[in-house]
Amino acid sequence: MYIITGGAGFIGSNIVAALEARGETDIVIVDRLRNAQKWRNIAKHEIYDIVSPDDIFEYLNGRQTAVEAVIHMGAVSSTMETDVDKIFANNFSLSYGLWKWCAFNGTRFIYASSASTYGDGSNGFKDNYSIEGLAKLRPLNAYGWSKHIFDRKVARMITAKGQIPRQWAGLKFFNVYGPNEYHKGVQQSVISHIFPHARENVTCSLFRSYKPDYEDGGQLRDFVWVGDVVNVVLWLLDNPNVNGIYNVGSGKARSFNDLAKATYRAMNLEPKIKYIDAPNKIRGKYQYFTEAPMDSLRATGYNKPSTSLEDGVTKYVCEFLNTSDPYR
Repeated sequence: MYIITGGAGFIGSNIVAALEARGETDIVIVDRLRNAQKWRNIAKHEIYDIVSPDDIFEYLNGRQTAVEAVIHMGAVSSTMETDVDKIFANNFSLSYGLWKWCAFNGTRFIYASSASTYGDGSNGFKDNYSIEGLAKLRPLNAYGWSKHIFDRKVARMITAKGQIPRQWAGLKFFNVYGPNEYHKGVQQSVISHIFPHARENVTCSLFRSYKPDYEDGGQLRDFVWVGDVVNVVLWLLDNPNVNGIYNVGSGKARSFNDLAKATYRAMNLEPKIKYIDAPNKIRGKYQYFTEAPMDSLRATGYNKPSTSLEDGVTKYVCEFLNTSDPYR
């Protein structure tokens, strides 16, 4: 049995689809289906059960020997969320509770961290999960902080050599894009916001730059195709001796201009881009560069190639966004 928190969400539902494709049927989704469309992320797949996050530990009680792994993707993921108590309860307290349950029962535990833990990137993007290395990072928002303090908690528990899960891995996701993100509203990837403009062959908008080293729309991100993220999770399940906190990105920073151009060209159109002012409330917290060094994960033996931006965008547009059924 696989327990997938956030299993009806973006990355979680893609993991559900991949596990089902491998023949797994005992898949338990831990999530809330409040959004009227969120259920569609899992509508095509056979699942064993759906459990509210509030009931997860009661559900796990008595199933200790049945659970192969807890894949913890559930979180309050909005960088704009202002209820820090809510963020802490979901992103730290629940994570810590699941870690302890897995440690006590000898269950494998894979969890979602975030590139937001790196803050403005002034301390680099190296996935150094030593106590000292993590202490140098300064997240810019409560979401990044909540992920960061759990990473730090994990580092201390590993250093203390106490009881730990049979396998454990934290994954620092960079800018993930792909199908089943539609319920996220303004938190969807930039591609999904650009696509409606490309479909209508009208002009899309990107933010102006406020740094002389970057042209308008030239801000750089590590955009990673969700299929590559899923491949990492499946590989970890196939390699139970691999433990650690790892970056998960493409390994190559690309500009928002590149992203917009790729979206239009996937529709065989010439790009149409204009530049607008970024809202004042985010200008001081805006990242101009992220890039995931992938050396640590590669050193463990993971050797699947990353999907290029152009190939990933084309796949997303042609196989999902520009179809009558965009769900995986």
